[in-house]
Amino acid sequence: MHISNHKILITGGASGIGLGLARRFVQEKNTVIICGRRKAALREVSEQLPSVITRVCDLSRAEERQELYQWVAKEHPDLTVLVNNAGIQQWMNVSDADFFQRATDEIRINIEAPLQLTSLFLNLPSLTSILNVTSGLAFVPLTKVPVYSATKAFFHSFTLSLRALVKSRDIEVIELIPPALNTDLGGKGLHDQAPPVSDFINAVFDQLKQGKTEISFGFSETMVKATPDELRNAFNRMNGTP
Repeated sequence: MHISNHKILITGGASGIGLGLARRFVQEKNTVIICGRRKAALREVSEQLPSVITRVCDLSRAEERQELYQWVAKEHPDLTVLVNNAGIQQWMNVSDADFFQRATDEIRINIEAPLQLTSLFLNLPSLTSILNVTSGLAFVPLTKVPVYSATKAFFHSFTLSLRALVKSRDIEVIELIPPALNTDLGGKGLHDQAPPVSDFINAVFDQLKQGKTEISFGFSETMVKATPDELRNAFNRMNGTP
C-alpha cells in the first residue's frame, strides 16, 4: 500500500490507535475522514487537525453504518481506504449478571460493524485497500477480556479469508495487530504501563513502506510467530494458570 495520496475513512478515529493513524496519514499527505460516537471528541480532533473530516456515527447500530456508507458514497465517492479500527473491550467474567448483555455489545461493535462496513464499502469502485485492526489477543486470549479476545480471533480469521476473496479485485487487505498500548481501551488507567501508541504507529508505517500485509509490534509480533507450545506457555503466564 502506498502511504500517500489516499482518501481514508478510519472508524473510531477520535482516540487511541485510530487517532494515531489519523495524525500520521495526514502527515503523509492523505485526506482523512474519521467517525465516532462522541461529538466532543470529534470536535477536539477537528481543532487539532483542521483538515480531518469528521462524522458522528454509532457503529453499534446497523442503520447508522448504512447511513455512513451512503454519506461517503455521495460526498466522498473517491474513497480509497477503509480502516476498520473501532472496538470496545469489556473486562468481565462469564458469571457476571450482565455478562451476556455486555458481550452482545462487544460483538456488535467488534464483529458486526466491521463485517457490515466491509460488505458495504466493497461497493465503492474506488476502494483499493482495507485495513483491519485486530490484536495480539487474537492469538493468545486474556481471560479478563474473554469476549474481546474471541472477537479479535474471529476478526483475524475473517481478515485472512477476506484477503483471498478480494485478491482478484486488486483490493489489498492489511491486518494491523497491536499489542496492549497506553490507551483508555477497557477503561482509564488499565494500560498506563503499556507502550505508547506512537511507537506502534511508527512500526505500522515502517512495515507499510516495506509492503507488509500483516503488521505486528512487540508482544503481538512475538505471538504471531509463536509455536503452539509457546502460545500455551504465554496463556498460562498471562492468566495465572499452572
